[in-house]
Amino acid sequence: MSNKIPRVPVREQDPNIRKSNFEEVCYGYNVEEAMLEATRCIQCKKPRCVDACPVSIKIPQFIKNVKDGDFTKAVGTIAEDSSLPAVCGRVCPQESQCEGACILGVKGEPVSIGKLERFVADWSRENKVSFSEVAPSNGKRVAIIGSGPAGLSCASDLAKMGYFVKIFEALHQAGGVLEYGIPEFRLPKERVVEYEIDNVLKLGVEIETDVVVGRTITIDEIFDEEGFDAVFIGSGAGLPKFMHIPGENFNGVVSANEFLTRNNLMKAFDPTYDTPIYVGKRVAVVGGGNVAMDSARTAIRLGADVSIIYRRSEKELPARVEEVHHAKEEGLHFHMLTNPVEILGDDNGWVKGIRCLRMELGKPDASGRKSPIEIPGSEFDMEADVVIMSLGTSPNPLISATTPGLASNKWQCLIADESGQTTREGVFAGGDAVTGAATVILAMGAGRTAAKAIDEYLKKK
Repeated sequence: MSNKIPRVPVREQDPNIRKSNFEEVCYGYNVEEAMLEATRCIQCKKPRCVDACPVSIKIPQFIKNVKDGDFTKAVGTIAEDSSLPAVCGRVCPQESQCEGACILGVKGEPVSIGKLERFVADWSRENKVSFSEVAPSNGKRVAIIGSGPAGLSCASDLAKMGYFVKIFEALHQAGGVLEYGIPEFRLPKERVVEYEIDNVLKLGVEIETDVVVGRTITIDEIFDEEGFDAVFIGSGAGLPKFMHIPGENFNGVVSANEFLTRNNLMKAFDPTYDTPIYVGKRVAVVGGGNVAMDSARTAIRLGADVSIIYRRSEKELPARVEEVHHAKEEGLHFHMLTNPVEILGDDNGWVKGIRCLRMELGKPDASGRKSPIEIPGSEFDMEADVVIMSLGTSPNPLISATTPGLASNKWQCLIADESGQTTREGVFAGGDAVTGAATVILAMGAGRTAAKAIDEYLKKK
């Protein structure tokens, strides 16, 4: 039976080589590997993988297309539900979504759905196959704030329905977190991100960069002066959090957002760019999520000796298992059950170390994870030239502060119902701007949901 075939491994760069470059770690499947892996899918009558996918990609169908060697059809199948397949195939946490629901995973290894999606997307790019059919124009105009995964997905679906869609992006380059947040070695920018954004543009979507909504233009002006009929806010969650411990103002303490933005969007890793970035010899990254791993692995590639400091155990790490595995291969040090209490500085105001406490795990908290408890008398110091704080992010309150009738909660997240409708009529929102920092695929799902709601709203208007 097909489910007896072992999972086809994916070729990767050697760890000792890749830790000194920013080229993509995973090479992906070739045609033979993809078709072999596709034979492992048993084509469930009630596919749990589809239910577990936030954008409901028709997974068994596209995998059957791959198995049959009909890659063009596979591209079309995925395009019905996802505008960013090459992105999702690389960075989505499949192990907790589609692959986590795969029936083969109960007694063995699930189908490599993410790697197959990536194969199809890469094949379509390499063979210049794309699907950009749109309905005739309906004369309605929708503005999208933010060109990250939520905004791009919402824009793509609305354009296909016949709407004129314009995206307003605050930065000088489109892509949002795909561009500034995720490193090149996980998500190539020119080859993958820019290509998939171009596919959205082929649908007739327009993107205007360097527009900070709430400063350059307000939502009221978007309605009244620009003549848009609805607005979707997909501005993400780019405001970094800090610990508020002594010494956080020393030179050398940075947020993961700033560190990654300098390196990814502003190309600090490229010697032909003048973007300043400082890593020193020893870097401590505080946090255990994917952003912490991205920051740590970036610092390794910039030549530093890097440690992760996380207050729970490895079992509770929120980062993807694959990213933790790759980080270990690249020489990242893990200090588990450890929590910083003070940043130490020298007489010139620069970081020289970090003071920590050992922790132990108690009873589970509201998140379901065991609560870390300080061990008295366990204080110790670590040497560090740079401390990168990767403690999560929250939405920037600028838009809600400048938009009458648009409510947010105590975490600055916009208040919206399940369809994405906010407290202001005609204004919808989704992704990290509503939920706080989450995943690319969840943001895409929210964008698609809001697109349907906007379509229904404007048809009734």
